[in-house]
Amino acid sequence: MPAIRRGLRHPHPRVREQCCNLLDHLLVPEVLDDLIAMLDDPNAQVRVAVLHALSCDRCKTDACRPDSALVLPRGIHLLHHDPDAHVRAMAAELVARWVHTHPEAAAALTHTHETDPSPTVRKKAGWYAPGGPIHRRTAPRPRRRARR
Repeated sequence: MPAIRRGLRHPHPRVREQCCNLLDHLLVPEVLDDLIAMLDDPNAQVRVAVLHALSCDRCKTDACRPDSALVLPRGIHLLHHDPDAHVRAMAAELVARWVHTHPEAAAALTHTHETDPSPTVRKKAGWYAPGGPIHRRTAPRPRRRARR
């Protein structure tokens, strides 16, 4: 883990990107702040790797997940303001983690679906926005009431 943390500050973007890819599989609480800080990396491919590491549950081997209070505002900012369309599309996935529990996530995805200059980003945001196919599929199921 110390080598990965050092690699996050490497001068070559490809090294930083690959370290983020490693953290996607090996995310532990003590490096979460380092990973979140990488959302400000000047290289778009590094930011994409960070967003994937923070949003993807399929790749994780442990239970470390980012806290919405730390990550959601950053994700919304990237979703609305990053100059790179691929970064904005990945930010939609991160923001979507909280679409069922945080109204600001739902509003951000709806806004992006309606206004982003990229048709690809608008489409992806629409999948996760309220009413979209992934939003419907991932909606919490109503609990059955216990019979007496």
